[in-house]
Amino acid sequence: MTDPLSNAAPHAALAADLAALPLIKKWVSFASVSRDSNLPLIEWTRDLLQAQGVQCRLTYDDSGKKANLWATLPAQDGETRLGGLVLSGHSDVVPVDGQPWTTDPFEAQLIDDKLYGRGVADMKSFGATALMMVPELLQRKLKHPVHLAFSYDEEVGCIGVRRLIADMVDQGFRPAGCIVGEPTGMQVVIAHKGKHAYKTSVRGFEAHSSRTPQGVNAVAIACEFVAKLNAMHRKLVAEGPFDHVFDVPFTTIHTGVIAGGTALNIIPRDCEVTWEIRHHHLNSPLTLFNEAKSFADSLVPAMQAVAADTGITHKLLSVLPGFATEANSAIAQLCFKCAEIDSSLGAGKVSYGTEAALFHQVGVPTVVCGPGHIAQGHQPNEWIALEQVAWCERFMRRLADEICVN
Repeated sequence: MTDPLSNAAPHAALAADLAALPLIKKWVSFASVSRDSNLPLIEWTRDLLQAQGVQCRLTYDDSGKKANLWATLPAQDGETRLGGLVLSGHSDVVPVDGQPWTTDPFEAQLIDDKLYGRGVADMKSFGATALMMVPELLQRKLKHPVHLAFSYDEEVGCIGVRRLIADMVDQGFRPAGCIVGEPTGMQVVIAHKGKHAYKTSVRGFEAHSSRTPQGVNAVAIACEFVAKLNAMHRKLVAEGPFDHVFDVPFTTIHTGVIAGGTALNIIPRDCEVTWEIRHHHLNSPLTLFNEAKSFADSLVPAMQAVAADTGITHKLLSVLPGFATEANSAIAQLCFKCAEIDSSLGAGKVSYGTEAALFHQVGVPTVVCGPGHIAQGHQPNEWIALEQVAWCERFMRRLADEICVN
């Protein structure tokens, strides 16, 4: 296999034309992994914006070590709260631990026609390109306010944006639309699946492994439950229902973690299964959960016939709602125009979740459109093509033509 980094000759001409490149490199240099503080990135960004006269609000997590940033560029008439547009992205990135990186993941490097570094695709290039546009938007005057929304902890459950949005609502901001710049290859995405995550806990009964009839094997029962989840998934793959606009056209059920047992010669007392349902609008996650729960419930009588205090319980860990915006909505049509995409060809739908659903929930029409591709995110040697950055810059400048006075 050819090493993608073997040729170190950069495409200097294209790189020289990219005004956002220095800001992307600066953002990548902040190792804002979700488990760590993002304050160095957020405070640097706040200072950059405030130096240009932009009002900024920070909302913190309970520890005070992480923050969202909400920055407002006022309309020409001074309006800051009503109408206008949100350009939204997250500041955190996934870890690089154990990944075979060829470059320093927190030093963006330009090699050939690609930029390498953690977060260049997911999704610091969009945030940095939005920052690049601030001086031009201020100079050209805005018809309606523009807000920059940079959140913490998106990668671990869209946590930070919930506080950002709550503060947005409490402060009386009522945007007319939102663009979340997750990597879509600059295609306009109007829907994504929802996700329900669960932990199923099996309580068995310990005994010596030579006396299996006297014990209740929690690991074995958990495996029966996982087999049921797999059977449900296979049925969805084979029978649907299908929405073929999605990149994965059916609802999926996935087991991510299973943990239990202490030693080979001990019948395991406990086992936990962490699993998820990623659903589109044609399936009810509650119906699917109830099917899985009914199967688990059917196993309990035999367990309790051996030991009365055994059983199976379920905990809902998190919910990320799906969302859908009409393709003919103002925000979608604006993005089609700015991306120079023929809207008659149709908008996209994706299986991964984003913060778009949470803006959509509070009545802000939202689409997802950003540079890079999700396939390059979270990988060692994460990269983005320079042409994607250039496309995003062209998008932003066309957007300025639409929302600015002159």
